[in-house]
Amino acid sequence: QVQLVESGGDLVQPGGSLRLSCAASGSIFSINAMGWYRQAPGKERELVATITRGGSTNYADSVKGRFTISRDNAKNTVYLQMNSLKPEDTAVYYCNANLGPRRADYWGQGTQVTVSS
Repeated sequence: QVQLVESGGDLVQPGGSLRLSCAASGSIFSINAMGWYRQAPGKERELVATITRGGSTNYADSVKGRFTISRDNAKNTVYLQMNSLKPEDTAVYYCNANLGPRRADYWGQGTQVTVSS
């Protein structure tokens, strides 16, 4: 009943920028928080950034100062602006939403970000 639709993944040069979007739809009572995680080949999934409904943000140290998370509560959408991209940012990026009073977690299918050449 809940679907997360991601967009914006692409191939980009080092130093370039991308903006990821994730929209939650379906049976949504309320969004407690949304965020982005990533997983590179052969590595564990890691937190990138999160944002609460009230606007509090949290970032991984590796992306702080380069990435910015934001949201549009009316559209149930979260964004990730990625600047100064590095090859080590290459990964599948997953959208996460924490919903409702039971704080249930939902995940998108992932979008590929490749930083190369």
